[in-house]
Amino acid sequence: MDLTRQVLTAYEGDTPVRVVVVSTGLPRTPTPTGQFRIWAKLRYDDMEGPGYYLPNVPYVMYFYGGYGLHGTYWHNNFGRPMSHGCINLPTSEAEWLFHWAEVGTLVNIHY
Repeated sequence: MDLTRQVLTAYEGDTPVRVVVVSTGLPRTPTPTGQFRIWAKLRYDDMEGPGYYLPNVPYVMYFYGGYGLHGTYWHNNFGRPMSHGCINLPTSEAEWLFHWAEVGTLVNIHY
């Protein structure tokens, strides 16, 4: 996951199998950097924090605490930071990733 380019690349070994333009955290609510592993997958989950509540967020894959990769129905402004730290994907791409990735899949987030 390249925060500078706002692009997620899924790999099988060293081979890229999918490239997706995403939206990550805003400057005040940055996406964490480092290496993580998906620890939970939920078809839908409610997400909330200071000033927001989002019911039924689709295809959620948590990788660090409450930070996750997930589908996004509340904006279509991918390619620029928009989130509270999560990695927002177009819902169709989040669905593909949800079925492709397993619990334990490596999530490498960098600039």
